[in-house]
Amino acid sequence: MNRMAKTIIRSSFLLMILVGFIYPFTVTGIAQVMLPEKANGSLLYNENNEAIGSSLIGQSFNSPSYFQGRVSSIDYDAMGSGSENYGPSNQDMIQRAIKSVETWNIENPDVPVEELPVDLITNSASGLDPHISPNAALAQVPRVIEETGIKKEMLIQLINEQTESRELGLFGEPRVNVLLLNLRLDELK
Repeated sequence: MNRMAKTIIRSSFLLMILVGFIYPFTVTGIAQVMLPEKANGSLLYNENNEAIGSSLIGQSFNSPSYFQGRVSSIDYDAMGSGSENYGPSNQDMIQRAIKSVETWNIENPDVPVEELPVDLITNSASGLDPHISPNAALAQVPRVIEETGIKKEMLIQLINEQTESRELGLFGEPRVNVLLLNLRLDELK
């Protein structure tokens, strides 16, 4: 083997060890020490210490007694994220929005379509967004009252308590994590 080939093989092996093993293990170790909850996926556990979800990944709530999250074009499958990034004139997007509005009308007859926040009929770019707007949570209050019997004032207070503000007071929009909101709702039931 000539000298250049040996140098290339040694360099490749060294980079493979450095970038493929040392760097990932170092970063993982630092994350486990400094931010163990986040490094482990921000998992939430029930009273039996069983993982019930992540505060970072949305999930489907099928019962009408729970607050519902955004539409997910990947059915909240966390194995992969992404969605069709349809434009507003795309026929598939229009049909999906029409279907979402029809479903809303059936499940929430007390709330007119004009008051339906757009984030309840559109999906996020990842399809895994765990948050909805405070208005989207408030729009669901009549249905949750009917299903649970919890008073309106208590549900509004619960939504206000679970509303996260903008990051650093500047970035993003106020939002409500649907899983955390529903866990608190379970405590009220």
